[in-house]
Amino acid sequence: MLTARSRFETPNGSSYLQRLCKHFEHKIKVEYDAHRGHCTLPSGQALMEADETGISFLVEADDAEGLARGKGVIESHLVRFAFRENLERLDWQEGAPAA
Repeated sequence: MLTARSRFETPNGSSYLQRLCKHFEHKIKVEYDAHRGHCTLPSGQALMEADETGISFLVEADDAEGLARGKGVIESHLVRFAFRENLERLDWQEGAPAA
């Protein structure tokens, strides 16, 4: 399993987490509350955690193509939702394959 992590510093992390999850639940399985979200993407899964200073993402997929798709889905939607904060992109750190 390949992984990628990112974080967006914002006082609106919980709001973005809930907005993303509400949007995604129309098409995929999603579980969330005000501080944590889990999305079952076609290419893997995305985990989100929000606190008072931001929102963190962990995307997992079986292959590089799936990881790129998962990161793209999360990033494109967050950029759209966070337009007032002038977010242009997320800075992703890809990790070693998970065991």
